[in-house]
Amino acid sequence: MNDSPTPVDLADANRRQVLYWRLLARLFDPDEQPTLESASMAVVEDLGLPAALLDPAVSVDTVVQRFPAVADELRGLLSPTPDAPAAADPVAEAGGDGPPGASGAPGAAEVRRAALVSKLLLNVFATGHGAVDAGQLARWQSDAGWFEQALGMEPGGLRRQGGGDGLGGVLAGIEGDLVRRMHLREVLADPVLASRLTPSMSLIEQLLRDKANLSGVALANAKALIRRFVDEVAEVLRTQVAQTSVGVVDRSVPPKRVYRNLDLDRTIWQNLTNWSPEDERLYVDRLYYRQTARRVTPARLIVVVDQSGSMVDSMVNCTILASIFAGLPKVDVHLIAYDTRALDLTPWVHDPFEVLLRTKLGGGNDGPVAMALARPKIVEPKNTVMVWISDFYEFDRSQPLFDGIEAVHRSGVRFIPVGSVNSSGQQSVNPWFRQRFKDLGTPVISGHIRKLVFELKSFLT
Repeated sequence: MNDSPTPVDLADANRRQVLYWRLLARLFDPDEQPTLESASMAVVEDLGLPAALLDPAVSVDTVVQRFPAVADELRGLLSPTPDAPAAADPVAEAGGDGPPGASGAPGAAEVRRAALVSKLLLNVFATGHGAVDAGQLARWQSDAGWFEQALGMEPGGLRRQGGGDGLGGVLAGIEGDLVRRMHLREVLADPVLASRLTPSMSLIEQLLRDKANLSGVALANAKALIRRFVDEVAEVLRTQVAQTSVGVVDRSVPPKRVYRNLDLDRTIWQNLTNWSPEDERLYVDRLYYRQTARRVTPARLIVVVDQSGSMVDSMVNCTILASIFAGLPKVDVHLIAYDTRALDLTPWVHDPFEVLLRTKLGGGNDGPVAMALARPKIVEPKNTVMVWISDFYEFDRSQPLFDGIEAVHRSGVRFIPVGSVNSSGQQSVNPWFRQRFKDLGTPVISGHIRKLVFELKSFLT
């Protein structure tokens, strides 16, 4: 049997390759390559598809309105099917197939699929540079919605996942960049357009920076977006707090003599001497119960947050986390935010939304000012934990801040320096402080926020 590709197979493979080479060229360089453009146009026309499919300035919505049949082809285009599993990375799929026919040449259906995939990827990932107006943002959001539908999700579903280096994080990052390149106030003043925004860390940072300049409808929409983001993050963090170890068993407290605490294995073992071979029964003269009481000592948690712009993600996460711990029994939480001045936000610690509205991003770092506000809150050092979230790049006051931290640590306070607590774990911590914290026996925590959750939960409960 001759398995070599036919001339038709080779032609289809070449046409598919042309479309993907043209896609890659346009992704990395917005200028047209005349040869690839004309060849791609010939392929699209031969497939009976609209020429607008090749124009990145034309939205997917416009294509679908003119050619309704395309809508059904786009939905689920990149989602796994029993016969053709989707590529793990839709962008990687566009990266060429080797020599035509080398691994089975595609048919005309795959060429058509390549044309549709190219449209989605180009419209979503080639966003150019320079200023963006509200219309362009709205078109991108719509195109991103079609891309999500192609992956088998609801519009906005992938962006809501956000965070990290995954595809959801990439889309959220692109949207955040578009928002930064346009007049945010223009978007917020339009309720329809504002409702389409996907809450993300980059967007929240923009809102927090600009909130003093907002009023009326724009301010209301900004608050709604911040509230949505806070609620989504809080839901995740509450789950992580609930799943973390809840402290050691307190063996000084007698076990409750109830059935659910009955230790059957120990009861049987301790009563084996009462086994009666004649009756074939075990006579129990003592029941044993498990000790389930946890040591819960009233504790004080002091959270000091650097509110400079470089720490916005950690600030948002830790503000929300502080509110969650503030809701636990016998935990007294205090919250301080600082840049060149320090602000006691303890009265609002139960509501991270209100805390964020009172923060002012930017400015420098003056840690000693924050320490002067935090130290009087230490009443019982052995029963206090102080979490300090910062990159520790100080305004020439590194030694005074470290001296204060060292004194707090020596007094018996559990001191936890935090460089970053976010989904990516990326951070930049002053190496001078990093080494001194390590020498002090209090290394800087960084990475996923679960690390901080574990440290706090083990101390506080």
